[in-house]
Amino acid sequence: MLTQRQHQLLKYIHDYQCEHGVPPSFEEMRDALNLKSKSGIHRLITGLEERGYLRRLAYRARALEILRLPPNVLAEPEFGIDDATNVVRADFGAHPTVVEAPTESKILPLYGRIAAGTPIESLRDPSNYIEVPPHLLGLGDHYALEVVGDSMIEAGIHDGDVVVIRRVDVAENGEIVVALIDDSEVTLKRFRRKGKAIALEAANPAYETRIFGDSRVHVQGRLVGLLRRY
Repeated sequence: MLTQRQHQLLKYIHDYQCEHGVPPSFEEMRDALNLKSKSGIHRLITGLEERGYLRRLAYRARALEILRLPPNVLAEPEFGIDDATNVVRADFGAHPTVVEAPTESKILPLYGRIAAGTPIESLRDPSNYIEVPPHLLGLGDHYALEVVGDSMIEAGIHDGDVVVIRRVDVAENGEIVVALIDDSEVTLKRFRRKGKAIALEAANPAYETRIFGDSRVHVQGRLVGLLRRY
């Protein structure tokens, strides 16, 4: 049985990964649970590991794998907390609703390789396609690109990964986007706008943030998923 905090963290990791395609960072988990330090998150993750809900993968950023979920974790149960044990007791109802998820893969165009380091020109080859699990996709048009480089490694994006991109031309601060620079260079970076300046941030301290006038950068899509071969 999970404590209230463990249940909250597990559900947050699950929801975040469904939306963004990668697990949240420790800072994001700390903020989501209103904790003062990341050490509290480490203790919660250790507890979830010991109970068989999570697994940490060595030598990888954001390397968390959900092994199982409590029953009906996607529902919104009514929680009661045992004050003596701080254990969550939830009433999920006698007849939970089961929603069948689609199982057929979706076919997306694989346009080519995108830099996650020094920007390179995107290789647009509409003859290449890739199968993508349907849960990675939402509304709108999507495409896939292969990542080259390690500048987004702390966001859980590795060299050789395939990223799933939803076509959009605007982005919110903090989102990871496909950015076209000066109509010639394409890169995958975290987007920040301040006034008429746009910063493209790496997720690797070895790389500097690049800042451009807003007319030089055009958003071509937002990261919604990631595929990796082992």
